[in-house]
Amino acid sequence: MSVDRRAFLAAGAATVVASAARAWEPAQRLPDPAVEVLDPRFAKYRIGLASIERLATGFRWAEGPVWFGDMRMLLFSDVSNDRILKWDEETGAVTVFRRPADYANGNARDRQGRLLTCEHRTRRVTRTEHDGRITVLADRFEGKPLNSPNDVVCCSDGSVWFTDPAFGPNPLEAMAAPELPGTIYRIDPASGAVQAVARGLKGPNGLCFSPDERILYVIEARAEPNRLIRAYDVTPDGTGLSGEGRVFFDCGKGTADGFRADRDGNLWCGWGMGEAEDGVVVLSPEAKMIGRIRLPERCANLCFGGHDRNRLLMASTRSLYALYVNTQGADLG
Repeated sequence: MSVDRRAFLAAGAATVVASAARAWEPAQRLPDPAVEVLDPRFAKYRIGLASIERLATGFRWAEGPVWFGDMRMLLFSDVSNDRILKWDEETGAVTVFRRPADYANGNARDRQGRLLTCEHRTRRVTRTEHDGRITVLADRFEGKPLNSPNDVVCCSDGSVWFTDPAFGPNPLEAMAAPELPGTIYRIDPASGAVQAVARGLKGPNGLCFSPDERILYVIEARAEPNRLIRAYDVTPDGTGLSGEGRVFFDCGKGTADGFRADRDGNLWCGWGMGEAEDGVVVLSPEAKMIGRIRLPERCANLCFGGHDRNRLLMASTRSLYALYVNTQGADLG
């Protein structure tokens, strides 16, 4: 993709962030015992000579990682610190890309290589143009303000899909009473029209498409008694969802958050909470838990990056972790 690197990077400052605030040691034994094979189907995805790395730490709530391969960088939100950060793959440095960031949460990349961001404070979804300008894609629906856009993905047709629950990460800034139900929206790539494709969800959170884009998976974070991963069939024309969706996976004690599909259709899910749950869970297309990656912190979201797009980059509470795996992400990030 053709991107004006200097103009794009000019959208953020270059303040260095400490990247070793807490001690972290990778596993001394290989294969890394923190990468657990729960089902034989997961064994081929574990690289025996790869171990979990802590790339940086010292954040307050790391979220929304998105990979920019042509710039060899990862952007991710430090939500509670109200900033978007940049991790440079070549140097390992972490710098401030944007601050303030209106309590940015989920991020993605569109088909023209531009940054898409969900902002809690402004209750909107934005696009950062190649020259650094910010374009508002959605902030209202049917004349009412959105609640708190949470996560966002871009489909191959250029449409932008996002979730809008009624919760955010900053209790000190009181959120206005929500005027809309928890909803999944689609922004048309040609007209810019905002369409509600699924309404009435209890806290719609992370979302991702299957590799063929025939299924949309969504975390229902306020479902009771447990969080659920729901699956919706996408209509043949790609503009909507069929039916009410179905329960794909009951998370039990785990708190699934952001997730991504790999090229084989497995779901790599940020997971928590508590020592027995924290890290990443991998679900097969048949909704079976086939693998786990144990981390010392809850993982909120993740994406695939690196030169071959087989480096799992995990935004986990106060830190950013990485693990090489034997698969690739199914989307742009």
